[in-house]
Amino acid sequence: MADAVHAQQVSWDAKQGVYVLALPEGTIKITDSVPAMGEHWANPQAGDLPTGPIYGVHDGKLVFLEYMIAQDDFIKGVNHINLPGMKGVPSPAVVQVDIEFQVHGHEGFEVPHYDIHSYFITDEEQ
Repeated sequence: MADAVHAQQVSWDAKQGVYVLALPEGTIKITDSVPAMGEHWANPQAGDLPTGPIYGVHDGKLVFLEYMIAQDDFIKGVNHINLPGMKGVPSPAVVQVDIEFQVHGHEGFEVPHYDIHSYFITDEEQ
């Protein structure tokens, strides 16, 4: 089944049944599990890094979508329209959106920026 839909993983959950993790072709795991987040996946060959889309995966399930926008982009009035990421990717509904300012940046994007996470799980699940 995974090969037929170019899925990264197919899992079974007694509560939800079959779960198919089908991220865009070429998407690979770029980090191991990060506490309260999960693994980070992206497609470096498609130019996903550093700004995104970055897919958060925990226990084989998509739990968030992340974009990182440089503070300088906001200052200069740069528009980010029609961002790639969820077109053609099956996903649950967004439960919450967090926008966090990274004053010094962090590994992978070392400039002041905003991490924008659209979570598909609740705070409790996170």
